[in-house]
Amino acid sequence: MKVLIAPDKFKGSLTAAEVASAVAAGVADVHPAAAVHRLPVADGGEGTLDAAVAAGFHRVEVPARGPAGEWRTASYAVRGDTAMVELAEASGLHLLPPARRPLTATSAGTGDIIAAAIRAGCRRIVLGVGGSACTDGGAGMVTALGARLLDHDGREVPFGGAALSEVASLDVSHLSEVDIELASDVDNPLYGPSGAAAVYGPQKGASPADVETLDAALRHWASIAGPEYAARPGAGAAGGVGFAAMAVLGARMRPGIDLLLDLLGFDEALAEATLVITGEGSLDSQTLSGKAPAGVARAAAAKGIPCVAVSGRCELTAAELASAGIAAAYALTDLEPDPARCMAEAASLLRRLTHRITLPNT
Repeated sequence: MKVLIAPDKFKGSLTAAEVASAVAAGVADVHPAAAVHRLPVADGGEGTLDAAVAAGFHRVEVPARGPAGEWRTASYAVRGDTAMVELAEASGLHLLPPARRPLTATSAGTGDIIAAAIRAGCRRIVLGVGGSACTDGGAGMVTALGARLLDHDGREVPFGGAALSEVASLDVSHLSEVDIELASDVDNPLYGPSGAAAVYGPQKGASPADVETLDAALRHWASIAGPEYAARPGAGAAGGVGFAAMAVLGARMRPGIDLLLDLLGFDEALAEATLVITGEGSLDSQTLSGKAPAGVARAAAAKGIPCVAVSGRCELTAAELASAGIAAAYALTDLEPDPARCMAEAASLLRRLTHRITLPNT
């Protein structure tokens, strides 16, 4: 009997690796003879880098600019000639103070990390694009990789989304060449009512006036860098990083969880498994839209292997869970109704919760 434990993080309380450890301990408590394999997963957002390291990638620290332009230490993960880069490491919203910078925040640090990986010999970059602080159309990222955004006087435009309205030309003659794959579950276009500024700008501190400024600037940037890419699904990911990656760097976009499962060797880990346990902090409507547990359950179902899920809370009906390939769900709130205590004592509660899971052939 082999149990594959492949959860995402419980945001705010446990990393994916910590979730996997707690679940593994719970399985061992009740079924000590079961063979357990832990494979923490992610869908391209925060926690993707940690999942790669847990799967055997090596963490490398490099200097990179934060979203406000300050230099800091960030990391990427490497295995062979493949680098896993998590945008949030350098360009994440959590790196800004409460006073956001919606008009000037930059993705340059993400470009700094990619450039460092290229210098180290990496030829394939997998870029997870969740948790962005910026709405700069990915301009900062490509600038850090050698592109030049020039105004009508031939001067380089400053960082930030608002400054994109000043771009008159794009010089890519010194751009670094690299094979990039984007891991994202966002399908928004670059601009418009469902674009990067309108949908995600307010989360980054943009006022209604700021949203109008950023949307117009992104529209102008697209006219310079590649108008045919602006409406592609995912162009609006990470404030337009998806657009610049596709239009300027030639990147390919794949659903985040599918790309990450391939990268982490999920199919190999599934071999001979009799049960898969996945999960995330909240099983809800977003889970059904391509989040990690749904991707794990879909991959398990393709092999005919049953899958159950653990979570902090579950807002899905049995029918909705079944539609995602999840046979049953177990939530911390089943044990402890107080959400604050669930957050504070997540690991111990999760270990106890796992005792309720019935393994096949037991």
